[in-house]
Amino acid sequence: MRLAVPAVLLVALSACSAPPRTTTSEAGRALSAVLTTPTDIDLTWKGQRPGTSGHVLEFATDNAGPYTVLQYLPPSVVAYRHPDLMPHTTFFYRLRDFRGPASDPVRVNLPEGELTTADEESSHAWLPARKVAAREVPGTPLRISGTGAPTGLKAEVKHANGILFTWTDHASDEDGFLLEIRRQGSTVYEPLVVLDPDTNATGLITLPAEKRASYRIRAFTYGARSNVVRLKTGE
Repeated sequence: MRLAVPAVLLVALSACSAPPRTTTSEAGRALSAVLTTPTDIDLTWKGQRPGTSGHVLEFATDNAGPYTVLQYLPPSVVAYRHPDLMPHTTFFYRLRDFRGPASDPVRVNLPEGELTTADEESSHAWLPARKVAAREVPGTPLRISGTGAPTGLKAEVKHANGILFTWTDHASDEDGFLLEIRRQGSTVYEPLVVLDPDTNATGLITLPAEKRASYRIRAFTYGARSNVVRLKTGE
């Protein structure tokens, strides 16, 4: 699943129009929510645990769920804006850690231009995420060892906008994999695609900013959840 790009990602927030709702979880992470406009909610958090690889921000319209993922975020991001929400609706938010080792990166430089007619009409059987038996090896538990980074990551250019990634899975208990990207001019890897456990191949149809970038794959497990914050939108 390709991750949605948030409308606004913030590392710091300006003064807000309403007091924050804040509590602290047993894990020590404090998540706060502020109704900045009647239909925009700004979320901030602190208290990152050592060794965290990133966070998963989730929301629901009922405290019991179901919760929906808003975004997988790198550890450097400590704020997020959830914009243009339904008015007169109560929203619940929570944050969850993830951690796990990443592969060595690969650099990709796709050819200039858009897809040709031949590209569009060619088979895209390589695109779906899947498990390739030939790249399976006995795994080790990430939660116990902290090791088990994917190895042998390869990026095969399929056409002007298409890349096939393959790797060897060395983990036995991963909750999934994240394909991460460092775009040209950036110093930070960001989660781009979330993949099921035991996956070791996936295709990617790139956006313009993804044609020249570095990629890596991370095996991850979920960690502690934060407190849940509740906020109701206005008119």
